[in-house]
Amino acid sequence: MVVRQLVEADWPAVAAIYAEGIATGDATFETEVPGWERWDGGHLRTPRLVAETDGVVVGWAALAPVSERACYWGVAENSVYVAADARGKGVGRMLLERLIADAEAAGIWTIQTGIFPENVTSLRLHEAAGFRIVGVRERIAQLGGRWRDVVFLERRSGTI
Repeated sequence: MVVRQLVEADWPAVAAIYAEGIATGDATFETEVPGWERWDGGHLRTPRLVAETDGVVVGWAALAPVSERACYWGVAENSVYVAADARGKGVGRMLLERLIADAEAAGIWTIQTGIFPENVTSLRLHEAAGFRIVGVRERIAQLGGRWRDVVFLERRSGTI
């Protein structure tokens, strides 16, 4: 498996993996995959990563800014998605570890994320990577007409 920078040409594969995550109902509040332009505009330029196995994109990870205010330039929210047929093979771990390393190299001092409590695999992955649970945002929003909780986690850099 190779982890490399995500480029625009990866978008069809990235979008397909994103759609699989959306379809689970436990990965995001998004209900549709955005177009490249919207996704591109909402994420930091680096790090944006894909994992490939035999030349096939099997996962992706990226950071989005949490605020446009200058004081928060080093705080970002992460996303990690793995293709359904590649889950349980260490793809998410490899992507998240590299995302953390690249984020710190770029000066990001806090990575945060919100995960549905039902997504136990993602919660365990993030905790194993040094994220701590800050709290639960109860009934923060609705998805499919159902109120959902989100576990809020963060990881602070030990070097910045």
